[in-house]
Parts: sequence; structure tokens; C-alpha cells
Amino acid sequence: MNTGTPQTTRASEADASPEGARGPLGRLRGRSELGLCGLLLAVGVLVLTDALTMDGSFVQRGPVGPKTVPVGVGCALLVVAVVLAVDVLRGGRGEAEGGEDVNLDEPADWRTVAMLAGVFLACAILFVPLGFPASGALLFWGSAYTLGSRNTTRDPLIAAVLSVTTFVVFDTLLGVPLPGGPLMEVL
Repeated sequence: MNTGTPQTTRASEADASPEGARGPLGRLRGRSELGLCGLLLAVGVLVLTDALTMDGSFVQRGPVGPKTVPVGVGCALLVVAVVLAVDVLRGGRGEAEGGEDVNLDEPADWRTVAMLAGVFLACAILFVPLGFPASGALLFWGSAYTLGSRNTTRDPLIAAVLSVTTFVVFDTLLGVPLPGGPLMEVL
């Protein structure tokens, strides 16, 4: 006598499949990527709204003005959101660990995260009083040190060159004024 066994099997199979899940969100079970689609869609709409409400006319700026890049980025975000949503709804799924060598059994390295956050916060606080070259060098060197580089001669030198080069490119070539700080009086 087989009482109840086939019904139990069918019920458990129905609960395991997304089509058999009950409730208003049953079809969405196992499709968490749709949350990312929603986020991309919201950010795309926000970027497009901000870009299209910017001041500036065609006569002032010419054909390529400050709206061009934000409109392109906003449209790209909307396209990616729609394409990803269609792929997810058609059954596409990303690989859980296909692209990286991640050991999920190891705990998160919160010390590194905290050190990077501290370096970033220090850079933000010191940006105006020390200027971009000094605070940028601190950011580059601190990030390299936090992520494991321990060369005390090469790392600060690379950080300083990278920071000063970035400052010169933005301030001189692109016309974006950045605070130079006290070091700019020397240079």
C-alpha cells in the first residue's frame, strides 16, 4: 500500500521548481538578478533625468556639450537593464563562482576593508588642506600598502608621480581646477 508517497513527491517537485512555487512572487523565485536590473534601470533614469535637465544650450556649448556623456551613459544603463532582464526571464543565470578564485569557506577580510576605508576617508579629509597631489599620493600609496605591497621606496615614488601627473592633466590640460595645496608653491 502506497498511501501518500506519490502526492508528497509531486508536491515537493512543484515546490522546487519556479513554476510551481505559490504566491504572487513565485515566478520570481531564484531570479535575484532582477534586483540588479531594477537598480540599473533606476540609476539610468536618474542619470538621464539629470542630464536632460542640465542648463546649457546648443549655441553656448556646440554639438558636443556637457549633456553628451551623461545621456550616453544613461541610455547604456537602460539598454543593459532591459537586456539583462530579458535574459534572466528567459532562464539565463550567472555562474556562481566561474570568474574568480573565491573560497567561500574563508571569512571576509574586514581588516583590509577597514584600512581601505580609512585611507579613503583620510584622503577626503586632507583633500582641501593638503591639496590633490598630497592627498592623492596618500590614497595611491595607502591603497597599495593595504593591498599587500611593501616596497617602501618604489610605492611612495609611484604614488607621487601618479598623483602629480593626474593633477597636471586635470588642472592644466582639462581645465578642471583642483586644490594644489602648499606643495604647489614649491613646484
